[in-house]
Amino acid sequence: MNPTAQTRAKAAVIGSGNIGTDLMIKILRLSEHLDLAALVGIDPESDGLARAGRLGVPTTAAGVAGLMAMRDFDDIQVVFDATSAKAHQANARALAPHAKRLIDLTPAALGPFVVPAVNLEGHLDAPDVNLVTCGGQATIPVVAAISQVAPVPYAEIVASIASRSAGPGTRANIDEFTETTAAAIESVGGAGRGKAIIVLNPAEPPLIMRDTVLCLVDAPDPGVRDRIATSVEYMVAEVAAYVPGYRLKQPVQITPVTDHPQTLIGETPATHQVTVLLEVEGAGHYLPPFAGNLDIMTSAALRVGERIAARLLEAKE
Repeated sequence: MNPTAQTRAKAAVIGSGNIGTDLMIKILRLSEHLDLAALVGIDPESDGLARAGRLGVPTTAAGVAGLMAMRDFDDIQVVFDATSAKAHQANARALAPHAKRLIDLTPAALGPFVVPAVNLEGHLDAPDVNLVTCGGQATIPVVAAISQVAPVPYAEIVASIASRSAGPGTRANIDEFTETTAAAIESVGGAGRGKAIIVLNPAEPPLIMRDTVLCLVDAPDPGVRDRIATSVEYMVAEVAAYVPGYRLKQPVQITPVTDHPQTLIGETPATHQVTVLLEVEGAGHYLPPFAGNLDIMTSAALRVGERIAARLLEAKE
């Protein structure tokens, strides 16, 4: 049985584009601890606001100022921001005096990086958590799984997404995507050095999101290499628990390194390269299945929102 409204935390979503609208539908269909109190946009003609109105969700087209003017604003505890890095900076400043818990789906990186399968429990009390990027949500769990078993002096990820799934927000934040993802590969994934690349694939029909993770590791012991493969498989299952379309494309590949680039990894030895090929298919709640890059962000946001809401509700008991 779903909890009653009295056992839910009120939430708002800022951003009525594809990501915000998909997140709205996920909250309405799947959430156990969140009661959606508002969808916020700046375009009164957006499909997201129109759809919210049909679903009975309160809306405003006046941005964060409109949210703060809404009747139930004081009761809202959790705010998801699905706008852009620059917009989140302004939104966070505006909301700072009101003690809301912010979940940032942009690459603004104002708060700690959070990847649910890796480090969510350590940041449940942070006022503003950052979900890195779609590429980060897809690949950092794998880097973390490898680094839990063996040192990873260098990790590189390539996120390939359909051009049709890259909206204006994604395209405007390409630099932030690469910088934020690379930083989180190191700070959350545990790599000594991280690099991120995004590819917009114009293929028609559109291809689903595919991600490649390349890690140099110090793992001369065959038993350690076996544990790396097992750790990756376990982590993929952990992510798939909240992103059902997340899966390994092929078995984990571990090959010897005979001529590794010392300029990239410094003094840390590297004996093998680990290659992990992933794909992410969207759940199709609002976005098409090929938009797995957006679906993994909204799925991660819902998982984070659920845990934060549960924490807030526990504190009230």
